[in-house]
Amino acid sequence: MEEIKLVADTMDIRIDSWVSEKLPEYSRTYVKKLIDNESVMVNGKKVKSNYKLKSNDEVTILVPDPVKLDVEAEKIDMDIVYEDKDILVINKPKGMVVHPAVGNYTGTLVNGLMDYCGDDLSDINGVIRPGIVHRIDKDTSGLLVVAKNNISHERLTEMLKSHDIKRVYYAVVDGVIREESGKIDAPIGRHPVDRKKMAVNTKNGRHAVTYFKVLERFQDATLIEVRLETGRTHQIRVHMSYIGFPVMGDEVYGRRNKSIDTDGQVLHAKILEFVHPVSCENMRFEVDLPEYFKEVLKLKEFSQN
Repeated sequence: MEEIKLVADTMDIRIDSWVSEKLPEYSRTYVKKLIDNESVMVNGKKVKSNYKLKSNDEVTILVPDPVKLDVEAEKIDMDIVYEDKDILVINKPKGMVVHPAVGNYTGTLVNGLMDYCGDDLSDINGVIRPGIVHRIDKDTSGLLVVAKNNISHERLTEMLKSHDIKRVYYAVVDGVIREESGKIDAPIGRHPVDRKKMAVNTKNGRHAVTYFKVLERFQDATLIEVRLETGRTHQIRVHMSYIGFPVMGDEVYGRRNKSIDTDGQVLHAKILEFVHPVSCENMRFEVDLPEYFKEVLKLKEFSQN
């Protein structure tokens, strides 16, 4: 347990905002959790998040020791596109799970990061783990950024919330899209019947916006570029299925009659752009389409001729 003692250098500012400003290595959510758990006291007394500081208030913050993530480190080959002391950019292969979960406790990206990063891990929000800022599905390949410390984790998370991280995907969808481009603005939430699935849910869904552009049309499929404005679970897969053009090979939201065995959806996170969370340098990364994706395009082009 770490005890941090501070003296208020201002007044009429909420305690949660002030502590977040003084301790930027911790997320605002975590600071609120500390206050709710009575781990933040003013002049020896517990306070609520909306308490407004008075000049020279003595603030004591008790930060619990971070909990070690119960995940085994594994030596796993990872395609690291970029690395510095603050972040990693990784090109995740199709078939790799990002987070350990029931049925997938080994072989995940987190297992590999635990080995690769060693002790150089984010302990944001009280759990030591590689800083997975955003995830991509098991059968989706492509780029994702990993935070190596709390400051980069917090800042990248804020960028995601404010839509300041540009993510561009390529996908092959079933059916021929006649429009050159389009915007899908439809809220996404849990499926009302199947709780394991997501769906367009106008009653309980969260705001979700997807943009697409047609790159090539085939006899019964379309190659598209997709840009995410928001980042909801399964967003591209749900939205494309919603408008009648599901991602090819999608075993959850797609069509059952498969013309090609793709072993999961044909979806690739190709481009990633953001401002570096520490250096403020503009960063842009782009990776080639993986072999499985190229094979699908070859088969579609062949069937067209």
